[in-house]
Amino acid sequence: MQALLDAIAAAPLPTEACRIFHGRGGLNPGCEGWTLDAYPPVWVFTSFEPADDALLAAVHQALQARWATLAPGAALHWVYQCRHPQQRETRTMAGQVPEPHVVQEDGARYLVHVLRGQNHGLFLDMAEGRRWVQRHAAQHPGLRVLNLFAYTCAFSVAALRAGAAQVVNVDMAGGALATGRQNHRLNGLEAGALFWDHDIFSSWGKITRHGPYGLVIIDPPSYQKGSFVATKDYARLLRRLPDLLAPGGHALLCLNAPELDSAFLHQQVQEQAPTLQFVERLANPATFADAQPERALKVLVYREAG
Repeated sequence: MQALLDAIAAAPLPTEACRIFHGRGGLNPGCEGWTLDAYPPVWVFTSFEPADDALLAAVHQALQARWATLAPGAALHWVYQCRHPQQRETRTMAGQVPEPHVVQEDGARYLVHVLRGQNHGLFLDMAEGRRWVQRHAAQHPGLRVLNLFAYTCAFSVAALRAGAAQVVNVDMAGGALATGRQNHRLNGLEAGALFWDHDIFSSWGKITRHGPYGLVIIDPPSYQKGSFVATKDYARLLRRLPDLLAPGGHALLCLNAPELDSAFLHQQVQEQAPTLQFVERLANPATFADAQPERALKVLVYREAG
């Protein structure tokens, strides 16, 4: 537990959404089940194993002491979430969560819901992916982007803020896309964004007709029963890429399945879309350092020849 408490004691005043402690990375023995995130003004402590009262009291004491130093006189707001299969719960431990709860990242604003479900609306480990999209869009004026498995459309916000001409956001979850629309409104980016609540695998005709695209982003769930299973469905996505990409276009391929390494993606691309050329693998945020990088998030950039 000491590594967690030390991270809290050294935490800077969070002004943007970020991870503070990543026990899941395996670099702090005994802390593998814990993470601490900042969604200002709220701290979110997540445990993947049941947390007893003594642990929660220690976290509270540490947060309270650090907050008194960082923001003297300000109220402490923190949330505890347990993700153990037998003890799933989320509760406010101190203060309150603002409604609406809007956080920032690199100047962009995003709506989050830390009390609702396991996914809070903004995947913090994908911050470098969003930065890459923003840089890429800035370097390619008029870029047309296809954002598959768009979720709450953070990639779209990043692209449009940097000057992309249009982003097509596709996700079968209408609720997530509704939040995506709100994210675009928060950033004054309502023009240029399309939102299609479609099953991607039954919508290729519409998606292809709207192309070609200078950038295709594929960020699927690692496993979602009845929707997407990476070991069999990623290939179905990749074989469509040559028809979707404009000559010289790029693909951002994401995979967050611990059991599948980057070699899996490389092999899939070689088999299903051999005209694509590997460019680079993006580094994850430093706060997500992992003792086994191949188990962590993989984000690969490819380019269509031409």
